[in-house]
Amino acid sequence: MANVLRNSAKFGFSGVLSQLSIHSRHGRECVSPCFSLQQRNNSTSPKIKVDLDNSTGVAVLRMQSPPVNSLSLDFLTEFCINLEKLEMDKSCRGLIITSTLSKVFSAGLDIMEMYGKSPERCGEFWKAVQEMWLKLYGSNMATIAAINGSSPAGGCLMSIGCDYRIMADNPRYSIGLNETQLGIVAPFWFKDTLVNTVGNRAAELSLELGLLYSAPDALKIGLVDQLVPEDQVLSTAQDTMSKWLAVPDHARQITKSMMRKQTIDKLLSNSLQTMPDRSPSP
Repeated sequence: MANVLRNSAKFGFSGVLSQLSIHSRHGRECVSPCFSLQQRNNSTSPKIKVDLDNSTGVAVLRMQSPPVNSLSLDFLTEFCINLEKLEMDKSCRGLIITSTLSKVFSAGLDIMEMYGKSPERCGEFWKAVQEMWLKLYGSNMATIAAINGSSPAGGCLMSIGCDYRIMADNPRYSIGLNETQLGIVAPFWFKDTLVNTVGNRAAELSLELGLLYSAPDALKIGLVDQLVPEDQVLSTAQDTMSKWLAVPDHARQITKSMMRKQTIDKLLSNSLQTMPDRSPSP
């Protein structure tokens, strides 16, 4: 496992998390990220469920891949396909992303996709991670993350790829890019997205220390935009979306492109440059 972490750091792999470890400490339930070598869920059941309300033009994308919505290759492929379909649907103007799972939005990248795999498989997986971010960060749709649980590492990346973030007001839920705590270096586009969200100094502290922020602390630094009671996360996202869609689409889309184009172009010009030349070994 130590070699996995060292190789992940060397190759710029975001390195995170096939599952969250949910345990009890001093009588309180808490969620902490960890690596697991357990076999990931190979269920053929859909990992993504999308409901589009044609009357409002708003789609709700629900991640439903137990136990913790790990970003496996299958998950990322399904996510990207659904995102592309919505992007091409002229009736869809807004997208809300949330989770059907209790206490977790997404635990981040599935480490098993990089463990003992061929270079070709690793390349395919890493391309899918980049594709997910590119499609989400550059989407013409207004996008809101309805964060109903913990969202470390790759889950945090997905959240800050959206235009707006609403999180459950629960101090036991955490969010952040915590790669350095695992001996891993976050890729430059993770870093750039975080800087664009919270500013350079807050991002520097967050990344160097590998910080996971509680929901209240995430609000303080601007990592999330709003906290609401847990049972109101989705409804608040739907209400908030109406404000975003009150802005003419073309003006909002062009403005979003101006703000994000430089970051997107940087990844496109360096795509797959951080991939390992071999798969990590135990």
